[in-house]
Amino acid sequence: YEDRQLIDGMDKVASIYSIQDWPYFQRRRDDIPGYYAIRSQEALDAAPNILETIRERGPLSSLDFKDSKKTDWHWAPTSLSRAAMELLHSWGKIGVDHKINTRRIFDLIEQLVPHEILSQEDPNKTDEDYQDWHILRRVGSMGLASPSAGEHWLGIRGVKSKERKAVLRRLVEQGKVTPVSVEGLENQTLFIHSSDIETLNVIKTKRAPKAQAAFIAPLDNLIWNRKLIKALFNFEYVWEVYKPKKIRQYGYYVLPVLYGDIFVARLDMAFDKKKKTLTITNWWWEEGVEADDAMLKAIRKCLLEFGKYLDAVQIETGEAISPKFSSNAKA
Repeated sequence: YEDRQLIDGMDKVASIYSIQDWPYFQRRRDDIPGYYAIRSQEALDAAPNILETIRERGPLSSLDFKDSKKTDWHWAPTSLSRAAMELLHSWGKIGVDHKINTRRIFDLIEQLVPHEILSQEDPNKTDEDYQDWHILRRVGSMGLASPSAGEHWLGIRGVKSKERKAVLRRLVEQGKVTPVSVEGLENQTLFIHSSDIETLNVIKTKRAPKAQAAFIAPLDNLIWNRKLIKALFNFEYVWEVYKPKKIRQYGYYVLPVLYGDIFVARLDMAFDKKKKTLTITNWWWEEGVEADDAMLKAIRKCLLEFGKYLDAVQIETGEAISPKFSSNAKA
């Protein structure tokens, strides 16, 4: 929000991508009015007034509009001003100027993106060019892509299963994508970016780098394909945020814990913004995981980095922490 080299946008999910990619999403932006005319005509009707108010007053959030009217929205009814601002954002009329915690403050897009980028024509001259570009982008974002997992290709305009397979064939012929097979996954052809083959060969022929730990967000690209993650890592993950509390197996916002190339645990945390205290409310080791000193050291480093990211001044363990974690945590 200072250098403006990156920008908030949608690419299947809420994303942050290079500002240089802005022209490539023009086809998606062109579809927005028609899409929202079906989703919420009320939000579409309110959008011009919201846009003009931002033009007059400068950066604003939905809280600056004191309307009490609600409209049906993606997840649940929300305020009309919020819906209209999200519509304008998807349409490319406004962008995120900055954030206050999770609250987005929007401004006119021309105040955020240089004119030389806004004025560029879509680099993809045809729908086929666009589909090739976006499928290639998505393969790269997933790392290892399955052509049959339809929900992992959402947000790509005009691409259903038949078109997706045709695009992948073209990209293979162009040498941009490479089909691969994986031991133990019979009858499955997966795809990787051809530019990633060099990295793959380095990993196979040289000593593996020192294992690090990472907390994986529920919507992280790595675990978009839940079936593939189960097959590759024997790790089954469900984001339980939309499940009623009484039927959750773990919790509202549980994060997978990756160590090296193994999912070793699941983590539930809470952050008190006023006290700036991060609490590990629960921790579940995966079956068969034996945490050695190297693993614990990597997890501790990851936890401290996460606390720093949140600007936490203290990290605590909650009462529900399993005895195994508590004993290991002393290390």
